[in-house]
Amino acid sequence: MQKKALKLLRHILILLSWRLLLRRATADVGTAAFYGPPYLPTVCYGDDPSQFPADNIFAAAGEGIWDNGACCGRQYMLRCLSSSPESCIAGQTIQVKVVNRASILDSNPSLNGTTITLSNTAFLQIANQSSDVINIEFIQI
Repeated sequence: MQKKALKLLRHILILLSWRLLLRRATADVGTAAFYGPPYLPTVCYGDDPSQFPADNIFAAAGEGIWDNGACCGRQYMLRCLSSSPESCIAGQTIQVKVVNRASILDSNPSLNGTTITLSNTAFLQIANQSSDVINIEFIQI
């Protein structure tokens, strides 16, 4: 009886471990727009220009991932999934740093209310600028 209980417990632990591992590797789906300068000041870091990565691949968080400002500095991997025909650049994935809140940008985004709003440079890495909004797959890293 005790061996059966231990065997059952072991199987349960293995299943729970797999579930946790799979959950961490699961990406979310959302939308992305783009915005241009002025990029300063930001909600996360104010007027500090050193907040921006050297490659200018950064983003402003939409309300769904803003998390009351806790997302400042978070890094996300994302790729374009679909939008209007031929808008995605196939095989391109970018890593962006969140530096701002999309709902209060100083410049107008190409579309309000998206999951994430990318800098012009970041957007052009994964999509053609002929589209105002793209569908994305993203995961926090």
